[in-house]
Amino acid sequence: MTNPPQAGSSRRTALKRIAATAAAAATVPLLGTADPARAADAAARQIGAAAWETLIGGNSFASRAALESEWNYLYPWGSDHNGTARMYASSTDSNHCFLSPAGVLNLKATRITWNEGNSSKDPHLPIRYHSAAIHAKNQVLVNDRYPNWEIRGEFQAPSARGTWPAFWITGANSWPPESDILEYKGDNRNWFNTYDGAWDNTLVAVSSPGSWHEYRIWMTKTSGTDVQIHYYLDGAWKAAHTGSNFVGKAMNIIINLQMEGSSGSSGPTGDTYYKARNVYVGRTNNG
Repeated sequence: MTNPPQAGSSRRTALKRIAATAAAAATVPLLGTADPARAADAAARQIGAAAWETLIGGNSFASRAALESEWNYLYPWGSDHNGTARMYASSTDSNHCFLSPAGVLNLKATRITWNEGNSSKDPHLPIRYHSAAIHAKNQVLVNDRYPNWEIRGEFQAPSARGTWPAFWITGANSWPPESDILEYKGDNRNWFNTYDGAWDNTLVAVSSPGSWHEYRIWMTKTSGTDVQIHYYLDGAWKAAHTGSNFVGKAMNIIINLQMEGSSGSSGPTGDTYYKARNVYVGRTNNG
């Protein structure tokens, strides 16, 4: 896994190296015969004097105050989405969203035994679970000023039938765009997905998803309308997708534990946990 950058000038150097290396991947998306070191040097020259800035620095789960300074509860649109779990986390309800130990976010899905009606979102499935979601206060926006983005985090993800954890970005004002950095749908395969009106999917089998793994994207502007998104698991490059018409569209960053739906049914009868730590978001700022 990537070690967190250190303080001061060493931290800035580490961030610049991350930016250069990821940008190099964008220049050789098929990872063919290009010399990686030479490609990284070329990418560093391309980045030039662009300033790297951090939006979420990896410590947002250190305390409840830190969490609430960087994240909002629920989905950006409310409590329901496309599965059978309804989100209930809030500043006064920590049953399904809590920090334990400090630095680790826990989302918990619990099966309910009463009739709570159906989800308000398509496909309007019956609510069978209470769970939790959070979304970042900062949004992702790729444009000329912010052409490069890095989003990553370490997760312990459930993968049993009927569990549907995700770490993703999606359009704040329209859909598409969408990029799924982590998504398990009832088995041990992570779905790296890009949606721009059509789906681009890369499925990667993961050994022990319930252990800590790092999931990461590097997204860079490639034209006036498009981006290229590179997907990584535990530091290893897995795929490059093109996101058409992503440029200029604000996107929300979401961590959620949905249930059933595309992950199959019936889901677990006991509690399900999804854990996150060291979530980081940064970008180049051309001023």
